[in-house]
Amino acid sequence: MKQSMTDVAYEVMNDYENGVPFIELWNTVSAKLGLSVSQKEDNIAQFYTDLSMDGRFLNLPQNVWDLRSRHTYSESVLDTDSIAIDEDSDDEDMEFSDLAEDDSEENNDDQDE
Repeated sequence: MKQSMTDVAYEVMNDYENGVPFIELWNTVSAKLGLSVSQKEDNIAQFYTDLSMDGRFLNLPQNVWDLRSRHTYSESVLDTDSIAIDEDSDDEDMEFSDLAEDDSEENNDDQDE
């Protein structure tokens, strides 16, 4: 039975004591699976997505991946309260009513022709 990319990644990660840069992990996994160059190119994005979705893995800073089981809960969860929201942003939000008015004016102009 053929193993999934994430199952192979899990086995590979067990051989490391610390996290592994994504590209090193991908190169090792693709070599173990015997992927050709074109298969590697075609599957790298899917592999990244699969790692992100698989609860066994944790993405650390600098795109280093490790097993979640090696880290505490507080290391593996982003505290969203620490994210600052810039309320004094220079960007002004466009009102939905302004959008509706613009659309209705364009439609009226089209009908006049």
